[in-house]
Amino acid sequence: MFVCICARVRECEVRDAIRFGARCEESVGDACGAGTGCGSCLDRIADLISEEQPALATLSA
Repeated sequence: MFVCICARVRECEVRDAIRFGARCEESVGDACGAGTGCGSCLDRIADLISEEQPALATLSA
């Protein structure tokens, strides 16, 4: 499923960017291009960051 239509970025690509260190919408954009166009996907990117945070904390513990 696409998260960012403008840059044609899929959810799995955003999740990978987060798992590899992106911690905010801007760093996700730097990593994969999502959120760098019209900005309508920024809320969804923020949701994905929030969803991934508990999983990342478990992996680093």
